[in-house]
Amino acid sequence: MNSYLIMFTTLLSLLLLLLLAVTPNPSLASSSRNYYTDDTNASCVPRYSRYVKDACNVTRYQQLCVRTLWPFTIVAKNNSSKWARAGVAVTITDTKRILRLLLKTRNSPAVGKRERVALSDCRELFVDSLDNLYKSLSVLRKLDADQFQQQMSDLATWLSAALTDEDTCLDGFEETMSNSSSSTVRMIKRKATRSMHLCSNALALLNKLAYDGL
Repeated sequence: MNSYLIMFTTLLSLLLLLLLAVTPNPSLASSSRNYYTDDTNASCVPRYSRYVKDACNVTRYQQLCVRTLWPFTIVAKNNSSKWARAGVAVTITDTKRILRLLLKTRNSPAVGKRERVALSDCRELFVDSLDNLYKSLSVLRKLDADQFQQQMSDLATWLSAALTDEDTCLDGFEETMSNSSSSTVRMIKRKATRSMHLCSNALALLNKLAYDGL
């Protein structure tokens, strides 16, 4: 039994490393990558700010949406498909950061046994989430008017699954965390929550695209 468990853990780690090695590289994201920072102030949005504010108006976490998507404003303007693609791209970037962090902390002595189980579950859930995000980004790069309805259906399925995975990860933390939980675990939970919020925003931007059409 132990040998099977070790083999499964090794295979999961290899899959995770392969996913982390892939970069989203969306065309509209590449020109803005240098401006994507966690502490970007929404007040720095330039004169095109009305575009990003209009786009983010449909999201649940509007301040986070504006703060993370404003670098795409000049390129995306009022194009719903580009905003949806940008939303998925920044979610992929954030999800990969979480996975790297989860890999680094899996053997940390500061993490308790129950918390270690929750972190292990989160790794699996975020691997699945990242896979669905990449599939979504791939379709958003090649939208077609003749296949639009089917593409929107597939995208809604994948992004909803990604959001569910990340929400399930947070549920696991709620069940295991206590006042004595390590600062490492609290930090991971905080970052995982932010990633889930980004995923929620990406899904809202997709719904706007489905409503607006190409």
